[in-house]
Amino acid sequence: MVESILPVSLENVSVRKGGKSILGPLDLYIGETGCSIVIGPNGAGKTTLLRLMHGLERASSGSVKWAVRKSAAYARQSFVFQTPVMLRRSVIENIAYQLYVRGVGRRTARATAEEWVAKVGLEEAAFLDAHVLSGGEKQKLATARALITAPDILFLDEPTTNLDGASTLEIEALIRTANEDGTRIVMATHDFGQARRLATEILFMYHGVIHERAAVSDFFDGPKTKEAATFIRGDLLI
Repeated sequence: MVESILPVSLENVSVRKGGKSILGPLDLYIGETGCSIVIGPNGAGKTTLLRLMHGLERASSGSVKWAVRKSAAYARQSFVFQTPVMLRRSVIENIAYQLYVRGVGRRTARATAEEWVAKVGLEEAAFLDAHVLSGGEKQKLATARALITAPDILFLDEPTTNLDGASTLEIEALIRTANEDGTRIVMATHDFGQARRLATEILFMYHGVIHERAAVSDFFDGPKTKEAATFIRGDLLI
């Protein structure tokens, strides 16, 4: 059995840019199961936190420790961005690409990609250039591309921003199924309804630190900090 790359621990981590503190210092432990939803006002550090864990940001101090070597850990995780980048190739080739770069044979990779094209409902667009897809279709493609490798952990940064209700629910269904199948989810969102639908826990961030970590119902029904209570009410945090 392949050893999980989880848990991951952030120990006294901070990120500074231009002399300004963007994140931390903070400690965070992410175990092998669950769906952690990161919420907070704009500029709270949500995206930086996800990018740091995924290796796209470098810590100014502190450390990020995986259960395995970092090279192995980064190979077994995926990231879905708010605005996904489409490769200059067809939908099916965009999805299969993640297997090609991992050494999977072309025939096997294409067959697996075809299965994922069907899972995300893009059969009719399979051989179209990915750049002609709608916003919702691009996000479905990006999610399939992230999940085709069966990652141990999936990071998502506001994946349904600007999508309509139907597309949002379709993306959420993919995330939920992946989580049920064993992929650990860490996702940033501004949507309280989405957080309630998907999360097993909430991480509330403000000014680069995690002010509160709680089960979904505990957080929304009885926040422990005044900052969280203010945010839930919809009032501005300064």
